[in-house]
Amino acid sequence: MTRPLRLGTRGSALAMAQSGHVAEALTEATGREVELVEVVTAGDRSSAPVHRLGVGVFVSALRDALAADAIDFAVHSYKDLPTAAAPGLHIAAVPPRQDPRDALVAKDGRTLAELPSGAVVGTGALRRIAQLHALGMQLEVTPIRGNVDTRLGRVLGPDADLDAVVLARAGLARLGRTDVITETLDPMLMLPAPAQGALAVECRADDTDLVELLAVLDHAPSRAAVVAERALLATLEAGCSAPVAAYAVIAEGEPTSSLAGGAGGDEIYLRGAVISPDGTRDLRLSRTGTPADAAEIGKALAAELLDLGADSILGHDGSTGPGTQHIGSTE
Repeated sequence: MTRPLRLGTRGSALAMAQSGHVAEALTEATGREVELVEVVTAGDRSSAPVHRLGVGVFVSALRDALAADAIDFAVHSYKDLPTAAAPGLHIAAVPPRQDPRDALVAKDGRTLAELPSGAVVGTGALRRIAQLHALGMQLEVTPIRGNVDTRLGRVLGPDADLDAVVLARAGLARLGRTDVITETLDPMLMLPAPAQGALAVECRADDTDLVELLAVLDHAPSRAAVVAERALLATLEAGCSAPVAAYAVIAEGEPTSSLAGGAGGDEIYLRGAVISPDGTRDLRLSRTGTPADAAEIGKALAAELLDLGADSILGHDGSTGPGTQHIGSTE
């Protein structure tokens, strides 16, 4: 009898929820049973500020478990992965991406525009802090940590000490908590983090049977969007704790003629931004192309941002050096 596949996951409610969704989808598509194996990571044991925890603290323990054959595959929030590939491991699937936008949860059902001057807003990402400052709304923005319930409690709980928090909408959706959202933020105001809302299903590269099995979960448009966004991030040599934002959208075009090989006319539209932590410098550009060229589009857009001085913004913040990792993995 074939044993269940072992899926490694962090133990947080969000990680268990998203891993459970992947397990159910794989079983439904292939018939293979999957069991969840909880792996405790360094990030789970730390209370340090989000942007100071270092590279891969929510990722390395899962990857160690893969290498040791303690698990068969793992599910990561894609934005937590370092941009450098892990030797011997393979991203076998990027399932359909959740809505990558950020969400505001505020007291009294307020929207961002309705927050008064001096309102205290909490978030765990330097990218969000920078963009909130760039809006010029005179908000008091404070870094916060904790799981989704902890963060929501700081606005909605009996001991609430914040006027609002900003979280990734995807995490709230996966936990069935979209009812608390008072506004889903327009990317024109708050551009998401690269790969926000996307999952990465990873296994050992030499486990060819499992690589093939997991491929059934892959969603090509989601993978192309993530490839473009992370290529931009990698070319900027910035990790996800840096004030770098990127959002790629795949637009379906008219099919081309059979003389062109029957390829579709899809287009990828990538927006990228680098913002100084205090919001005083805000570089934003966009670029289009085909999904097949996703990586090159990301690299080219990053090069344009660098030409405009993005490196000076990134270089002036000590927490945003190459490989720095955002680990506020509450999505």
